[in-house]
Amino acid sequence: MRWWRWIIGAGVVGGIGVVAATIAWPIGGPVSDLTLQGDAQRGSYLARASGCIACHTNFEAGGAPLAGGAPLRTDFGTFYPPNLTTDVEHGMGGWTVEDFARAVRQGVSPDGDPYYPTFTYPFYANFTDQDIADLWAAFQTVPAVSVSAPAHEVPFPFDQRWGMKLWRAAFLTKPDTKPVADKSDAWNRGKLLVNGAAHCSACHTSRNFAGARIVAERFSGNDALPGGGKAPSIRSRDLLSEGWTVDDMAYALRSGITPSGDVFGGSMAEVVRYGTGFLSDADLNAMATYLLDNKS
Repeated sequence: MRWWRWIIGAGVVGGIGVVAATIAWPIGGPVSDLTLQGDAQRGSYLARASGCIACHTNFEAGGAPLAGGAPLRTDFGTFYPPNLTTDVEHGMGGWTVEDFARAVRQGVSPDGDPYYPTFTYPFYANFTDQDIADLWAAFQTVPAVSVSAPAHEVPFPFDQRWGMKLWRAAFLTKPDTKPVADKSDAWNRGKLLVNGAAHCSACHTSRNFAGARIVAERFSGNDALPGGGKAPSIRSRDLLSEGWTVDDMAYALRSGITPSGDVFGGSMAEVVRYGTGFLSDADLNAMATYLLDNKS
C-alpha cells in the first residue's frame, strides 16, 4: 500500500505547488506614465456615468460622498465598496495616477492584488488615457474622509483573493465598445456608454456558478442581484415588444419613471438618482437608441 501513500503525497505536494504558483502569478499589464492634463468636470461626468458615486457612498447610513459604499450581499459573502476620497490612510490619497489607471482598467490594486468583480472594472477596460486623466482630476477634488470601509465578510475559500487570478483567466473579457461603421454617431455613443461606463449588463445579465456573467444571456435580466433584488430584461426585442420607444427610455433614465407611470425601485432607482439623471439629453438619447436597436 506504499504506492498509495506516494500518490497521496505527490498530490499534496503538487497541490501546494499549484497554489504557490498561482499566488506568485503576476496579473495585469504595465501602465505607461500618464502625463495628460485631466479635466475635473469631464471626470466628474464620467464618474456619474460609471456609477462611482452610487456604489461608493453609503447614503442610507449618512456616509460622506465616496467614503465607502453600502454593503453588497451576495452568495459569496458581503462586500464593502472602499473609500475613494483623498485620505492617505483609508482612501486613494497615497496613490499615483498610474495606480489608479491599473485599478480602473485592469482590476489590480497598487499592491498587485486582484479586485473582486463586485468592482465593475471589466467594463472600464477600454477607458482612454484621457478618460483616466479626467477621472483622476475629478477624484483629486474630493475632500479626504478618514474612515475605513469595513473588511469584506467572505467565507473560505472565497476569502482567498489569489483565487481571483483563476477567475480572471476563465471569465475576464473586455467590453465591446468598438464603433460600428454603418451605425449613427448616436448609436455608437450609446454602445460606448451602455457596454462601457454605465455597465448595464452588470445587473441585467444572469450569472453562472462562479458569479461571472453568462455572455449568451446578455441583457436578459437577472433574478439574483446582491441583496435579493431583480433586474428585468433589457433586450431590444423585449423592450420593443413591451412598447418602449427611444423617447420613453431616455426619459426613464432621466427621471426614473416608466411609460406606464410606474417608477424604478431598488438599485435602478439609485442608478438614476446618482448617475444617469446627471447625464446630458444627447447621451441619454444615445443610450436609448442603442438599447432599442442592438442584437440582444
